[in-house]
Amino acid sequence: MTSMLDQYERASQRSKPSGPELMRPDISTAGFIQMKSQDEEPIFIRQRVNFRPPDNILHLAVSSNFIMIVMANNIILRIDVKCPEKKEEIDISKYVTNMKISGLFLDPLGNHLLIALIPKNGESPPADLFYLHRTSTKFKQAGKFRGHEITAVGWNFNNASETTSGPILLGSSRGLIFETEIGLDGDKIFNTSLEQYWKQVFDIGEESKPPITGIVFHKIPQSDKYVIIVTTLIRIYQYVGTIMNPQEKPLLQQIFSRYLNVQERFNQLESSLPYSRMQVYYPAPKGMPTSFGWLSETGILYAEVDAKADPDNVLVNQEMLCCPETSLSGTTVAQTSLAPINFILTKFHALLLYPDHVKGISLLNQELIFEDIYNDTFGKLVNIIKDPMSGAIWAHTERALFKYKVTREERNVWQIYMDKNEFGLAKQYCKDNPAHIDQVLVKEAEILFKNKEFEKSAIIYADTHSSFEEISLKFLQESQIEALKTFLKKKLEGLRPQDKTQITMIVVWVIELFMNQLGTLRSNQSSHLHNSKYTELQKQLDSFLCIPTVEECVKKNLSTIHNLMASHGDKDNLIRLTIMHRNYEEVIRQHLHKNNYLEALEVLKSQANRNLFYQFAGILIQELPKPTVAALISQGHQLQPSKLLPALVSCDSDEKHAKEVVKYLEFCVYKQSCPDQAIHNFLLSLYTKYKQDEVMRYIGSQGQDITMVHYDVHYALRLCQEAGLTEACVQLSALLGLWTTAVDLALTINVDLAKQIAAMPSHNDNELKKKLWLKIAEHVVRERDDIQQAMEFLQQCDLVRIEDILPFFSDFVTIDHFKDAICSSLQEYNQHIQDLKEEMQEATKAAEIIRKDIQAFRRRCTFVHVRDACNSCEVQLLLRPFYVFPCGHKFHSDCLIAALIPMLTIEQQTKLADLQRQLTVISKKPEDTTSVGSVSLSTKDQIKADLDELIASECLYCGEFMIESIDKPFIEEENYERVMAEWA
Repeated sequence: MTSMLDQYERASQRSKPSGPELMRPDISTAGFIQMKSQDEEPIFIRQRVNFRPPDNILHLAVSSNFIMIVMANNIILRIDVKCPEKKEEIDISKYVTNMKISGLFLDPLGNHLLIALIPKNGESPPADLFYLHRTSTKFKQAGKFRGHEITAVGWNFNNASETTSGPILLGSSRGLIFETEIGLDGDKIFNTSLEQYWKQVFDIGEESKPPITGIVFHKIPQSDKYVIIVTTLIRIYQYVGTIMNPQEKPLLQQIFSRYLNVQERFNQLESSLPYSRMQVYYPAPKGMPTSFGWLSETGILYAEVDAKADPDNVLVNQEMLCCPETSLSGTTVAQTSLAPINFILTKFHALLLYPDHVKGISLLNQELIFEDIYNDTFGKLVNIIKDPMSGAIWAHTERALFKYKVTREERNVWQIYMDKNEFGLAKQYCKDNPAHIDQVLVKEAEILFKNKEFEKSAIIYADTHSSFEEISLKFLQESQIEALKTFLKKKLEGLRPQDKTQITMIVVWVIELFMNQLGTLRSNQSSHLHNSKYTELQKQLDSFLCIPTVEECVKKNLSTIHNLMASHGDKDNLIRLTIMHRNYEEVIRQHLHKNNYLEALEVLKSQANRNLFYQFAGILIQELPKPTVAALISQGHQLQPSKLLPALVSCDSDEKHAKEVVKYLEFCVYKQSCPDQAIHNFLLSLYTKYKQDEVMRYIGSQGQDITMVHYDVHYALRLCQEAGLTEACVQLSALLGLWTTAVDLALTINVDLAKQIAAMPSHNDNELKKKLWLKIAEHVVRERDDIQQAMEFLQQCDLVRIEDILPFFSDFVTIDHFKDAICSSLQEYNQHIQDLKEEMQEATKAAEIIRKDIQAFRRRCTFVHVRDACNSCEVQLLLRPFYVFPCGHKFHSDCLIAALIPMLTIEQQTKLADLQRQLTVISKKPEDTTSVGSVSLSTKDQIKADLDELIASECLYCGEFMIESIDKPFIEEENYERVMAEWA
């Protein structure tokens, strides 16, 4: 149940409404009805963290979801936001004797913490600086900074190391700037070369020696330049320069060196406040900031960060944001609370912290949009900060911690930009909301209309949902015919094809406007200027009539348009209209009826309707084969060969026409890579009739993969069989996998072709390949009686042996012809038998050796003498349980375990400890329990066996443990100083 306190806190948060409760549909947003809920979620919502600090909170720092809290009882709490239950408490009482903490600085990654201390009463001891790493609870003193009160730290946002911070800048209370690098290096806070990483790099140089209140530096992307921004109580300094040597330390001194004899750029504002605050906004972690804010007594100096605008000034478009003097309730704020304690920047807003409330103002129009009033239950507000990496906003009082949730802070940005007449940005932030975009466009169009930019206004008005009649009337009242035509044309582009009535109305209206303008110019043809205007206007009308939508509309309403032009007496445009909408199909038919085939072909080529090519190509190829085919080829990809196929098939009756058809088909196949199977089949059929020498070239061009060819292989095989093209039949049969048929046909031509076919099947199909080669061998032996060539097969194919082809020879063939082949085959069999015998002998010998070794190991033993000592502790071996290894090394059990533990993995160490614990438990049981049966004894033996397997599987000095430790130092790093002291 919600407590009374939570209800009060929720009620104390007030946000300015984001817009009217109800936007009624009007002329500017026709078609949109937008409702805004009265309880729309505020942009900023305060959420109290479930955390009760043991004492008052003095300081707080947050980075990368790590929170560091300094409390009044000298305890520092370290909290991981992702695991808030795991809090670490660090006592700093011994470091703050007679001192107080003046500053808490945490790097962006949350790894490095700096704590600045100053004397409580301005007396000794001097100011000091301490360092704490995220993985440590021990503070380390930065001795080089003793006596300097550090008031600001510029962290290195490009640093990715967890142990060192990289070069950073520290500002002191006397206007000094230091460069250093902090981190862990053994027991030292800084790197070994301390002097190279600690140096005063600049002095602000103001006479009053004001404290540095803020430092930030960044490397400009895609360049070697760095920009450094430093603030004091009344000034903002900018330092921009190039790092010539990135390896030189200190790094950033190279930039400050440029300003030693040059007046640096600064902004100055008089302020009586004892503090000033600097904040920057990062759109993404580790990126360049995009905006900058500096809080002084006057207000917040806000600027955009742009490194490209001015080489020496990165803070552009500066403006002063005054702190609001009234609250959302309308009451005036007391003068004592006009100056905020601190503030943070978001992308579009700034949150200002006061002792008892938080205000949010828009960075775009300085309007107060949020107010959060705190009660005194948890004390006064102390600070508000923002996590530079996660963007989370945190605020804390003396006894409580709060977090602000940001919800769609860009929701009203479009309206602000619209009010400022920045319409491009306004449309960008409308988030594709049609109602918002329409409002922006209407206002932009109205501004352009007022500024007499009528044509630009017309273009934008056409994209709105404003009343068509009202906008048209506005341009007519101003006699802006050109703007009206622009508006109508733009509206026409946005209409759908089914909006036929609106399309017809607009097209007729635009043509009417053109006719009026052309008629006016025709009546006044005295000057050359009017003639040029007339020509330009006529070109515009021609272009308008060529628009597909307009052309279609005119075609359907041809009589209406014709009567309109006739009423204006415009004969030229009447002729153009007739030519433009001529019925080409009828014209071609008339030419063909009069046998004017060439004129019909010219008309066909000049028009854009491709369907007429499919309709009249057959007749024209019959009468004008060569010109018609040339015309078809000139159309290229615009024609679909499959639709021309009926016309082409009707013209293959004689060789003259067939050759021209073949020319077009070859163009489709070889030039356009047409994949249609019908086209390829038709071309192949013409080849078999009229150009048989082209068949093999065509088949070869299609390849030997049946899945990739474009013709019907079965159909092609039938055509070639009917035409008697045996070689083509061989290739097609092979393509279909009819290997036996292909070889048989190839043998009727020549043996070499048959060999090629026999070599084509897959390497995995050895049975088929052997069958094909034997068929060729049988043909050579029985048909040609060529024994010598048959013998050559034994070298050409490894699958065929002499015994395979012997049955093909007649009984009267003497052995002299293939004596060598038989001898070679017998030698191979004999060699294979010898190899098998040698392998069997070697296996027998190896088995005998293993058998002897087993017998020898059964009789092997080791003697242990009374004087033998442990090789580790050198104490008498028989005093305690021990292990003896075959190599001769001997160890006590406990000595061996102690020496092995550092070499074992974590899993092995855990297993060893578990086995020792189990053995101890079993050993402590009463004797009668262990002797009841064999179960406990077998368990104990098993544990001992597992323990022996783990620690005594190999010798400590002779086994793999010693080999793996060869790269480890003799002296561990943590014992180095002690050992060196002992040796000294």
